[in-house]
Amino acid sequence: MNKITIISDTNKKSLRIKSFISKNIKKYQFLKSNLIIVIGGDGFMLKVLKKNKNSTKSFYGINSGNYGFLMNKFSPKHTIKNFSKAKMISISPLEMIVKNKKGQNKKFIAINEVSILRQSRQAASLLIKTGAKTIIKKLISDGVLVSTPAGSTAYNLSVHGPILSLHSKKLSISPISPFRPRRWKGKIISDKSIVKIRNLNPQKRPISAVADNLEFRNAKNILIKTDKKIKFNLLYDSNRSLQKKLKLNK
Repeated sequence: MNKITIISDTNKKSLRIKSFISKNIKKYQFLKSNLIIVIGGDGFMLKVLKKNKNSTKSFYGINSGNYGFLMNKFSPKHTIKNFSKAKMISISPLEMIVKNKKGQNKKFIAINEVSILRQSRQAASLLIKTGAKTIIKKLISDGVLVSTPAGSTAYNLSVHGPILSLHSKKLSISPISPFRPRRWKGKIISDKSIVKIRNLNPQKRPISAVADNLEFRNAKNILIKTDKKIKFNLLYDSNRSLQKKLKLNK
């Protein structure tokens, strides 16, 4: 039998699904090799992917959380059969390199988005560039998002950012509650772009840099780019692909 790994969240629903899969999976000898079955919600899937960022295995998510955008729906009748029919989508994460006001550096990856968020009651004051080109000289807002296509229907959509096709080779820069310029709606850029964000007033207006759900506080300079060296192979049921999920949310 091909090598199958099951990784489950610890809540009761996830453990029940894990028990069912473990008992019934032996019936099927045609499963894809090097398969990791992840049982949980989107947050748990993101955690598992990051822990296995150097893996060449394929990941099939089974939702036991709320929305489960990155996951497949669990069905006692069809889930195990669906493993062999699942379609694969390969996605690359963002790499975020951030320096705080003390000069300390941290590096994170983000599969959905990098969020730059105000850290106090004061709005953030941000300069945003791509390479040497200035996107906006001074954005006064609650923050800004840089989103991948896979993450474009997550936090990005809730701040009225655009939905990106998985094959678009684009990233979305979306403001969060912009105060000045109030009418700036953001920008779609190439996934080859290097985004540079600078806090224009780190003493009075501190900000946090968040890669999916990992936060680095008191950020001063943030560099964001697509890490093409990392590719996550995600499996989706043929009638419920990630591309179709993107369309359903338009």
